[in-house]
Amino acid sequence: MMIDRQSRKALFETVAQRVIASADELTDLDRAIGDGDHGSNMRRGFEAVLATVDELSAKNLGESLKGVGTTLVMKVGGASGPLYGTLFMSLGKSLEDEVTREQVADAFAAAIEAVKARGKSDAGQKTMLDVLLPVLAVLREGGPDMAARLKARAKAAAEDTIPMRAIRGRASFLGERSIGHMDPGARSSALIVDAVAEFMEGLA
Repeated sequence: MMIDRQSRKALFETVAQRVIASADELTDLDRAIGDGDHGSNMRRGFEAVLATVDELSAKNLGESLKGVGTTLVMKVGGASGPLYGTLFMSLGKSLEDEVTREQVADAFAAAIEAVKARGKSDAGQKTMLDVLLPVLAVLREGGPDMAARLKARAKAAAEDTIPMRAIRGRASFLGERSIGHMDPGARSSALIVDAVAEFMEGLA
């Protein structure tokens, strides 16, 4: 699969627009168990990505992904900026314009490990990792209708954080009271996966 300049621009626009459109939802989720700023922070970061999308997409895929990551680190406040920035910058380290599913899966796996290290967290702690790791498993599987399966798995994985007790992040201060609420980082990760899968469907 070739991700040329036009495709890179479409990918970044699709992801950014999805996050921006969902900012109020993310804010509501974060009000329940966090600072209430996840939506506004993510909106600010991805508005900055949109504002420089032509410049970002002019670079090769690896460099453009690093550029997205750097933008998110600079513009998104709280813990989300460094974590999402790490995710995108790590993806950019090994991906070139022409990629296979296996290469994307390997790069995604390495990016997840980088997020784990940055956040000192792992699966089962009510974080974005509880979406990213199940999504990686679908990506590893491959097969038909992968975009649809990625969407479904990301959505279900975010919902699976509702009964979890938060172990990491500000929500962990709530202890048992964090149970019964979807993790906002898991939801924003699911939104990004959904947007990437939508982009994949457009390439098919």
